[in-house]
Amino acid sequence: MKLTKRRLIWLIPNVFCYLMFIGVALFITFYFEGLQEINRLGIWLVAVILLLAVSVHGSYTILKWMREGRL
Repeated sequence: MKLTKRRLIWLIPNVFCYLMFIGVALFITFYFEGLQEINRLGIWLVAVILLLAVSVHGSYTILKWMREGRL
């Protein structure tokens, strides 16, 4: 498999994770008071932080593989 195809295979899910992060962050922003009233704000904040961590880790791993020549 060519390197460009491998890069696309790894980059598409990573970009999707960033889009999910933006979507969840917007959801929390719009419904902040409602989530606070039903005591679910903490769960959503933990979820968005974990989603950001997974996205950043994925980006770092992909960049590391590109530098090593694996992608």
